Amino acid sequence: MGFLYSQLFKSLPVPSGSYTGKTIIVTGSNSGLGKEAARHVARLGPHRLILAVRDEEKGEQAKRDIESNTTGVTLPPGTIQVWKLDMGSYESVKQFAGRVTAELDRVDAVLLNAGINPSAFKIVEQDESTVTVNVVSTFLLVCLLMPKLKAAAGRFNIRPNVTITASAVHAWPKFPQQDAGEGQIFKEITADAGRNFNSDEQYWLSKLLEVYAVRALAERHPADRLPVTVNCINPGLCQSGLFRDRGWGYAIFCALIARTCENGSRTLVHAAEQGAESHGGYLDDCELTPPAPNVTSERGKIAQDRVWGELVKKLEAIQPGVTNF
Repeated sequence: MGFLYSQLFKSLPVPSGSYTGKTIIVTGSNSGLGKEAARHVARLGPHRLILAVRDEEKGEQAKRDIESNTTGVTLPPGTIQVWKLDMGSYESVKQFAGRVTAELDRVDAVLLNAGINPSAFKIVEQDESTVTVNVVSTFLLVCLLMPKLKAAAGRFNIRPNVTITASAVHAWPKFPQQDAGEGQIFKEITADAGRNFNSDEQYWLSKLLEVYAVRALAERHPADRLPVTVNCINPGLCQSGLFRDRGWGYAIFCALIARTCENGSRTLVHAAEQGAESHGGYLDDCELTPPAPNVTSERGKIAQDRVWGELVKKLEAIQPGVTNF
């Protein structure tokens, strides 16, 4: 009943206020939640809005749509920019972060919304693709951007924000790999997926790993020592293209129950406006909420620390020193 009430009756706040002078980055912003979050940002009048997308042509289409169909605002030319970011390539992630560092004077918020839910098994950059894109590349980008965000905090007396699109489905995966041998959790995840691929299970698991990583990062870099807020959100079930391969039954269910992408995108923008109190937190329906018991339990804490330890080693192998911020 809680899920149905949330989906059908919960009122989410429409983003308001002014983004004058601010620079915002939204990944996965050519469609769905990311595009609608970017539209909300554009309506609030930012100095610069970066649409970070894998397909630049689709990004340009999204840019034109936002510019011509966003109520109540006319943005100066060059406000919205389309930048290449392929989360399936660590080199692309590094190049994007390098461009941010070199070309932007400040970054106020990063909405990390890019994610996948593939229907078939594929290894990308040594791991199953869902894990690579949703988890490893996401936190590689977080760590690569952290020096820029910290510099902006000091120079402009602000507290930048990194918001990651997680999900309530973090409560659902079985996650037997948490009992794997030392340093073997990510390897076992990919091996198990290769033997018997279940796209839903992989997606659910990627969202659990995201929640673990956000909490682990905040524990090791608490709000009183890190001038950047990192949090994650549950946008609810939305009418995006993420589950486009699920068939007619799921399509009908979504038509009846799912939020519009505009409605769900409010949760991203809301979280990106929260302060230090949300650092390491999980926001559900725009409210700080404890995550599921598989996170908060003693067993969950052990799994969280093991996942973070392995993730740090992976990130350091990709870019030495990247987690030393």
